[in-house]
Amino acid sequence: MNPREPSCEEVIERLFDYLDRELDHRQADDIERHLSRCRDCFTRAEFEKRLRARVEAAGTVKAPTRLRHRIRDLLDQFDD
Repeated sequence: MNPREPSCEEVIERLFDYLDRELDHRQADDIERHLSRCRDCFTRAEFEKRLRARVEAAGTVKAPTRLRHRIRDLLDQFDD
């Protein structure tokens, strides 16, 4: 039996679950099969993967001292 390939709409709807590895094996295989055939969905998935990687990498960079002091000053204003 040949599994039904999901539509573009279904792939986009489940893309974040796919990228988070929250789908079962069959569902992930269906999406991977679709991505291998659909350039638009593949491009969207690649964009989301790269965006996630950049956001993750940005979270490891320490804020400049001047910015940290400005934020601390703003927070201190609310503690008064």
